[in-house]
Amino acid sequence: IGGVETFQDLRQLEELRKKLTKEHTFADIVGQSAAITKLFELLPLIAASDSTVLIQGASGTGKELVARAIHDLSPRRKKGFVAVNCGALPDTLLESELFGYLAGAFTDAKRDKPGRFALAEGGTLFLDELGDISPAMQVRLLRVLQERVYEPLGAVEPVRADVRILTATNKDLGDLVAKGAFRADLYYRINVVKLEVPPLAERREDIPLLVEHFLARYNRLYDREITALSKDAMTLLLHYDFPGNVRELQNLLEHAFVLCRGDTIEPEHLPPDLTTRCAVCDHTGPHRELNLQALEQVLLREALRKHLGNRALAARELGIDLSTLYRKIKHYHLDVPTMDGRGQRRSARTLEPRPQTNSLPTS
Repeated sequence: IGGVETFQDLRQLEELRKKLTKEHTFADIVGQSAAITKLFELLPLIAASDSTVLIQGASGTGKELVARAIHDLSPRRKKGFVAVNCGALPDTLLESELFGYLAGAFTDAKRDKPGRFALAEGGTLFLDELGDISPAMQVRLLRVLQERVYEPLGAVEPVRADVRILTATNKDLGDLVAKGAFRADLYYRINVVKLEVPPLAERREDIPLLVEHFLARYNRLYDREITALSKDAMTLLLHYDFPGNVRELQNLLEHAFVLCRGDTIEPEHLPPDLTTRCAVCDHTGPHRELNLQALEQVLLREALRKHLGNRALAARELGIDLSTLYRKIKHYHLDVPTMDGRGQRRSARTLEPRPQTNSLPTS
């Protein structure tokens, strides 16, 4: 119709949208960057074992999502996943929280209370912010990991634990070990398998996918139909450092949902100090901004994904000739859906991205 390509079957559109979402979403973890793709590949392998795992990453990067994914993919998935924030409790409370207590163990202990180890029996216990526990608690935890037994407060006999332990921290435990602030033997016990969750500033190409993920979530939550961010709003997000990582991005978008009355989020709907913070960022350091090629790839991928592989519509949105778009797809080895905008199937071609153009500048 007048040169505009349309979908012949709305069911094909929905199926393709689900396919594209599935390719870049794994157990609620969203991304297409090299680091996240590698994580997607490792998680099933790690989940199949029963080894202790150490998940390292800054606050807000999604360490608990990774832990939940390991549990949900593991043979223990039919049992409980129990999470404990070790940094939020003092030693006395943390001990009773983890190991439980028997009636009469202390003045206010009127009845038995099972600890988190008992609640996670047969399943997975996730110990978050493990780097914050005291030396005394490190000793108690080491015994559980070594002997697979624990003693509730007031008990005279140890209780055997059938629990898989997953741990997480936003600190460099190796550095704490070197400084004598964390026990080396405990570190080696928990560091059987180590996973690093990268900060959002090091995987900016995932920002458009995360934006779409949170837009869909808040549309359902608030019964709204906000479809996109404007180019100016997206540019602000792509150039922001996100010290709070994915959690901060989620909060920014929820803020925008409250203020936006139309179907497109504009810069004025984002927190007012965001523009200022972007302007004062030192863009000379490593990972501070996307270089030109990386930014171009983000925009190309976003346009192609938005239009479900329809190159004509993607080129029109980007303001470039169709032939130019084809050259750039070939140059950057971009993945493109195997259906075009008319629902016609193409021959499947998977083109791997070039690592050097996906990475951020290091100087």
